[in-house]
Amino acid sequence: MNQFLTLLAEGDTSGATGGNALMGTLVSLLPIILVIVLMYFIVLRPQKKKEKEEQKMRNSMRVGDEITTIGGICGRVVTIRDDSLVIETGADRNKMTVKKWAIQSCDTVHDPKEDDDDDDDDDDI
Repeated sequence: MNQFLTLLAEGDTSGATGGNALMGTLVSLLPIILVIVLMYFIVLRPQKKKEKEEQKMRNSMRVGDEITTIGGICGRVVTIRDDSLVIETGADRNKMTVKKWAIQSCDTVHDPKEDDDDDDDDDDI
């Protein structure tokens, strides 16, 4: 590493020994670069994909959906606000406000073509 810094300071990489030293430094840095690239593909990329799916799930919730919070509270969505929800839980229908980031799962399955059903009415003519 010290040789690499010395070569950069002198600016002499045209010589045979300078080229070999530079190549040796790059070869010694190659495993570190490979580890960084592997960490990206093994850890960071799947985590970002999971966060996108969770955000999509939280943004697509509707009134009446059954949800579970990260604290384990199960309930039905009554009102949706910008960053929070009002849910009702239990047989007494107790209402509580929950932040959207605290929603772990939406247990109601939505049909992706529910919004496109209005276009099917043209076939009856």
